[in-house]
Amino acid sequence: MNTQNKSQIETNQSDSAPKLDQKIHELTAEVVNNSVVRRYKYLEGHPRQYRFDAKEGVFNINGTEKLGRTLTFQPIAWRIFTDNILNMGTKNWAEIFFIDDKNCVSALLFHGYSVDNIFRLIEPLYYDDLTLADVVITAVAEKKEYTKVQPKGVYYIATFSYKIGDVQKTAELKQFAQEVKIFRQETLTDIANIKTAMNYYNPFVNLADEPELLSAG
Repeated sequence: MNTQNKSQIETNQSDSAPKLDQKIHELTAEVVNNSVVRRYKYLEGHPRQYRFDAKEGVFNINGTEKLGRTLTFQPIAWRIFTDNILNMGTKNWAEIFFIDDKNCVSALLFHGYSVDNIFRLIEPLYYDDLTLADVVITAVAEKKEYTKVQPKGVYYIATFSYKIGDVQKTAELKQFAQEVKIFRQETLTDIANIKTAMNYYNPFVNLADEPELLSAG
């Protein structure tokens, strides 16, 4: 028996094993990533629209389907910014993206005092080494009154509480947010003053990559 050839074969097999293991790992990771992306429905730049009606104090979908005075969600991306959008003048806005109960990428806008309340939520999370992506948020419409005018007026602001999200689910959502371009075409401008953002994709930062999208906006 040729022991030299046998030794050479064993050496070659040993050298190729790590490469083979790495290839299998890469293929497995690719399959997992694709599975996560396909699990959630998202038409790029056009998330499902959830709204907070500050006059009536209810959350709704597309301005028609009323959901009540509370809404629970786990953010996957967000930005807090100042801009003149939706013909409402220049305001402070918080735009939060999440996956709803139908596995749709969804967007929700807050402005005014509600944005201040989101900042109050971010601060304690920061000192605990967490972000909005690590928690499940419950937003509640809180009634307020104008007492300086008669008859007094009524309006609502959103207040927020949270609990720590499921570890496995949180990891899956974070992975998904890194795989897709999350933004809302209707609220996109090139003059927004962004104060803080995470996992938010701004096509204006990559003009060469998005010529058709920006020309259509």
